[in-house]
Amino acid sequence: MKIIMLGAPGAGKGTQAQMIADKYGIPHVSTGDIFRENVKNGTELGMEAKKYMDRGALVPDELTVKILLDRVAQDDCKNGYVLDGFPRTIPQAEVLDKAIRELGDQIDYAINVDVPDENIIRRMSGRRACLACGATFHLEHVPPKKEGICDRCGKELVLRDDDKEETVKNRLLVYHEQTQPLIDFYTAQNILKTVDGTVDMKDVFTAITNILG
Repeated sequence: MKIIMLGAPGAGKGTQAQMIADKYGIPHVSTGDIFRENVKNGTELGMEAKKYMDRGALVPDELTVKILLDRVAQDDCKNGYVLDGFPRTIPQAEVLDKAIRELGDQIDYAINVDVPDENIIRRMSGRRACLACGATFHLEHVPPKKEGICDRCGKELVLRDDDKEETVKNRLLVYHEQTQPLIDFYTAQNILKTVDGTVDMKDVFTAITNILG
């Protein structure tokens, strides 16, 4: 079972991808993790990617797909995998689609975790993080016992730049421009399934498992 996870930043697709991986015994393949792993291990593909990363440039789609295919060719992926963080654009989806088809394979499901922008802005701007011990809280859902103070280590909690409302709005803008068209791309392939990401995390997962069987 080969699955692609779609959804805006903050929609919770990474959490759902990990839950799917755990339930079905298939790897959760995150492109960010693969890049880091290849760079750390000094692989040929990793060193090539590092040239772009070091100068703050995006790794080209063809190279990203090469690194991805190298990962999904490993033994632990023979029964399937969950892709998280790729593809993000139509050109990436086309390159991936072509490469997978050349291997005589195909993606079974593209699962879209659908959450309206206003929910995501509220969700992300409510996050608070402890830079000292890494604990995270949410003003609405998981508030600290004492306002602004970490339950775990007693240090001050902060609103990360990534979670500030303006930053979140910009990320959503990029998402709608670049990634939203993937919904149409996978709908045309008849593999897109959409779940309501505004409900409880467990209910989102139940909806997904009802699709996957």
